[in-house]
Amino acid sequence: MRTLKELYDMYPEENFITIQGFEDALIGVQDKTMRLVYSKSKIMRQLIREMDYETAMLHFDNNIEGKLDTPRMPIIVNDMFYTSGI
Repeated sequence: MRTLKELYDMYPEENFITIQGFEDALIGVQDKTMRLVYSKSKIMRQLIREMDYETAMLHFDNNIEGKLDTPRMPIIVNDMFYTSGI
């Protein structure tokens, strides 16, 4: 995946909305809407480095995914179905 800076260079006219602090979880761009796409498992891996799993899930639900309620907000792909763990 390209870095956020590379995406801004490729699409200078776009004003992407990002999830600050989670650039490593960025996995792509949705072509039709030009929304950034993030991996839930990568976000969770980053969170559980700083807190226990249950606290990380609450933080994710309330402070990350729970804040993404407008049409231009990033997409978070739930890719945790295909992993045996985080």
